[in-house]
Amino acid sequence: MAVLENTQPDLDSVQGVLGLQFNDEKLLLQALTHPSFINEQSVTSEDDNQRLEFLGDAILGFLVGEWLFTRFEAAREGELTSLRAHLVRTQSLAAFARDLSLGSNMRFGRGERTSGGGQREANLCAAFEALVGAIFLDTDLATVRGWLFGLLETRIDDIDSHHKARDPKSTLQEYVQGRWKLTPVYSIVNAEGPDHAKLFTAEVIVNGQVWGRGTGNSKQSAAQSAAAAALVRVNEEASS
Repeated sequence: MAVLENTQPDLDSVQGVLGLQFNDEKLLLQALTHPSFINEQSVTSEDDNQRLEFLGDAILGFLVGEWLFTRFEAAREGELTSLRAHLVRTQSLAAFARDLSLGSNMRFGRGERTSGGGQREANLCAAFEALVGAIFLDTDLATVRGWLFGLLETRIDDIDSHHKARDPKSTLQEYVQGRWKLTPVYSIVNAEGPDHAKLFTAEVIVNGQVWGRGTGNSKQSAAQSAAAAALVRVNEEASS
C-alpha cells in the first residue's frame, strides 16, 4: 500500500488489511498521523495520534492480559506478567504494525519521512497503539477484543516459544530496554545463614529506583526472584 501524493493514506486499503470498516474515518486518519505532520503543516483542524496512543496503550494492557489469562490457563501470575511485557513492548507492537502495513500509510513531516520514519519502531508502535484507541472510539470494546485476539492468535507459535524459553530477568530486561532503553541493575543487599544454607536477598534497580526485591539460596536465584517481583509491579501499574 502506497501513500498518496497529497500525503493522504489510502484509507480503503488500510481498512481492507485491518478487516474493519470505520464509521468515522477521521479517527483512522488521526491514528496514522505523526506529530511531525501536524507541526510541519501547521494544521489546526486536525490532531496527531498521541492522545489515541495513550488510550490504546491502556486498552492493550487490559485486553492482552485477558487473552493471556484465558489462553494459558495453567500459567502463574509471574508467567503471565512476563508474557504480557513481551507482547506490549515496542518491538512486538511495531511488528504488528508492519504486518498491517501501517508505516507506509502514516502521515509524516518531510524530515521524518525522508529519515525513515515509516520504519522506525517507536513510530510503528505508537501508530499501532493509536489504531487500537481509534477502533475502540469508533466501535466498542467487544470489537477491539475480537480484532486484537485474532492478531494474537496469528503469533501463537512465537508466544508459546517465548513462554517456554524466557526467565524473569530476561523478560524484565527486554521490557525495560524496549520501553526506556535502560538496563536493570541487580544488587545483593543481604546474605544470612550458614555457608551451606545461605539465603541471599537481591534488589533490582531501574533508573535509580528499586523495582523489586527477592530472596534465594544463590545470588542468581535471588536476582531472578527480584526480577519476578518487578514484573508483578509492571503488571499492577499496567492494570491501574
